[in-house]
Amino acid sequence: MTFVLACLWVIAAALVAMLPMRWQFAPGLVLLLGAPVLIWRLGVEYGWLAAAVALLAVLSMFRRPLQYYLKRATSRGRETPE
Repeated sequence: MTFVLACLWVIAAALVAMLPMRWQFAPGLVLLLGAPVLIWRLGVEYGWLAAAVALLAVLSMFRRPLQYYLKRATSRGRETPE
């Protein structure tokens, strides 16, 4: 079952990628928030190698949003000059 959900997640991610940029935010965020649960379930059912491959795929597809959120999280305490 998890494998089928993972395949559907990949198809959904490909469909979201085809949307115009301004329409990608909400569905992309849903996909990004659902990915850790799916990766965890793949690891439980198919082993750490399947989870590692899925993690690398998610990191590859969402590298820019993850970089943005990482920068935003680490620069929260800093003030920007006016």
